[in-house]
Amino acid sequence: MLVFERMTHNPITISPDTPVSEALQLVRKRNARRLPVLDKRERLIGLVTEKDLLYASPSPATSLSMHEISYLLSKLTVDEVMTRHPITVTEDTPIEEAARLMMDNGIDALPVMRGQQLVGIVTETDLFKTFIELFSAREGGVRLTLLVPEVRGELFTLTQAISELGGNILSLGTFQGEDPTNRLLTVKVVDVDEAALIAKMQEVGAEVIDTRTIG
Repeated sequence: MLVFERMTHNPITISPDTPVSEALQLVRKRNARRLPVLDKRERLIGLVTEKDLLYASPSPATSLSMHEISYLLSKLTVDEVMTRHPITVTEDTPIEEAARLMMDNGIDALPVMRGQQLVGIVTETDLFKTFIELFSAREGGVRLTLLVPEVRGELFTLTQAISELGGNILSLGTFQGEDPTNRLLTVKVVDVDEAALIAKMQEVGAEVIDTRTIG
């Protein structure tokens, strides 16, 4: 899966000379927690978040009058609070690479570029939605977590065993195990009895760590 398939296309953007007060109104009105910042030539120069805008606003405990607050905010622009030169990705970036960039850099959104043109934005919410689909979280079935040997052909052995029981695999994911000799595997299966599935997995050499019927 690529970023293109999960990003928000043609996101709402803002100019660097927009007052912070106006930017905050736009964020709340359009329910857009992040706004790419474009210059007059439509080039990406920054990214401003709702948090940036809120931090730039005076505290409710301030002794300033409303008139003074309004005056100060009218002078403060997006250019002064935005993140400059944000990390970006392209449309054909794998979604897992986008997730790695967010995690490694402590950010929650990435502008998506096509050359010098901004074409989208991908956020942590998009990744959460992908995660839900990846594990068929909205569908019922027998969900098993297995510890399996890290050997060639092991995945084929397990899926073949499930097929022999008449089971249909809805989702399957592999994760790092306890050490380099094994891996954790999470699989959700329908059209199969839970007890029979557990017995079959143990028969082919998998250690059943967790099992539950969902839905």
